[in-house]
Amino acid sequence: MLAGMELELSAEAKDKRLNRQIAITVVVLSVFAGLCGIKDGNVVQAMEQAQAASIDQWNEYQSTRTKQHLAEDARLQLAALAPPGKAADALTGLDHDIARYKAEAPALAASAKAQSALYDRLNFHDDQFDAADAAISTAISIAAVAALAESAGLLWAAWAFGAFGLFMGLNGFLGGSFHPDLLSTLLG
Repeated sequence: MLAGMELELSAEAKDKRLNRQIAITVVVLSVFAGLCGIKDGNVVQAMEQAQAASIDQWNEYQSTRTKQHLAEDARLQLAALAPPGKAADALTGLDHDIARYKAEAPALAASAKAQSALYDRLNFHDDQFDAADAAISTAISIAAVAALAESAGLLWAAWAFGAFGLFMGLNGFLGGSFHPDLLSTLLG
């Protein structure tokens, strides 16, 4: 009878140990997922701002180029149709406008390209946080099943997914260069 009780106590202690490991796993992964979610939200906001700025800059660039072409056309028409010596002031004004538009356009294009590049860099980190979220969510789900099934093997699987999620999240936080290309392609 004493041996039977020792066996029950040993099994109960093993179950408590497994449940403690599962609980710690879920807490650590949940807290990290929450932090990643906050950072990812900030990254997404910055992406939206960069995209809006890029669109605004491209619109301004196109407007400047359109004004330049209109001024060039007006200058050609005025030069062709005006009596000699009568349109000098207007031609000088158009030349000034054309020069200003030619000077403004490259800076606007460069600014738009810089905003597009910023968006791409931010999107790279957004993908890292998305992969972290997916892996950590999967790990927490597997850990829940490990608790129900009282399975250490499932806990190990949860740890594997959790480790990948932590790795991806840390890459996002620290500006790491690892990118989940396969996941992004499959899920994107």
